[in-house]
Amino acid sequence: MAGCKTQQQIAMQSADKDLILKVANEKFEKKKWQDAIALYERLSNLVAGTDDAPNVVFNSAYANYYDKNYKLAGYQFKNFAVTFPQDPRKEEAAYMSALCYYEGSLDYNLDQTSTESAINELQDFLNNYPNSERAKNIGQLIDELSYKLEFKAYENARQYYKMAEYKAANVAFDNVLDDFPGTKLRPKIYDYIMKSRYELAVHSVFDLKRDRIDNAIAFAKQVETELPGTDYAKTATGLKTKLVKEKEDFSKLEKEMEVKKAEFEKKQKELQSKEAAKNQESAEKEAKKALQDSAKLSTPPPAAVFKIK
Repeated sequence: MAGCKTQQQIAMQSADKDLILKVANEKFEKKKWQDAIALYERLSNLVAGTDDAPNVVFNSAYANYYDKNYKLAGYQFKNFAVTFPQDPRKEEAAYMSALCYYEGSLDYNLDQTSTESAINELQDFLNNYPNSERAKNIGQLIDELSYKLEFKAYENARQYYKMAEYKAANVAFDNVLDDFPGTKLRPKIYDYIMKSRYELAVHSVFDLKRDRIDNAIAFAKQVETELPGTDYAKTATGLKTKLVKEKEDFSKLEKEMEVKKAEFEKKQKELQSKEAAKNQESAEKEAKKALQDSAKLSTPPPAAVFKIK
């Protein structure tokens, strides 16, 4: 039975540090990452404090990286850089740690905590090793991750627009521009803000309609100015024309409402005057009656007349 055991099985069951290390390194060289990882895990306690410890941690980190265990690999690379600060591979480990965070960033439609962590790790490497050859592509990696955050925020805002929540969409798109002033999505965001403000203006309640129309017209002009010659500018021009017509119609409605309001207020005043006159007349009658009743009470009764027979 012992002769049937594989080299991997023998090494996994052995307590011989040198044997396990030899097999682990062979598996690593042959790119059998899972076998190498299993053996390096067995070695972690056996090589602690020895000259073999740095290589075990370093190779284990790379094995996990190639096996796409990015979170664990990132931790191991970072641990290597901290634990062995004098090792000439410290910079490489720091770079690989940041790269693991980059590789572990999730798709834009998922939680982006990993993306934010990756940006921070890459920026830390750039700050610590600004002159490193490895730093040359860091900026590009950060840009890729930042775009992912931008696109997620953009998609979230777009969902509000799709649901006809135009006020929320307008606020959300404004926030994207505030959070990512250099975003490449600015033309598309402008388009959605413009359309959101148009819908808000057209379907607005009476008291807010004029301000919303003016706001939408102003933004359409901004799009025409900042994106001249584009389809977005053409759309802005078309919406602006509709908004101007909407404003003219609303101005007529406002005048009609003012006339009706004036007529209503006039009738109200007339009714109030009639009611006041009626109340006055009633009050005068009541006062007159009260005086009469008072006079009756104050008049002495006639004296009694006695006749003597």
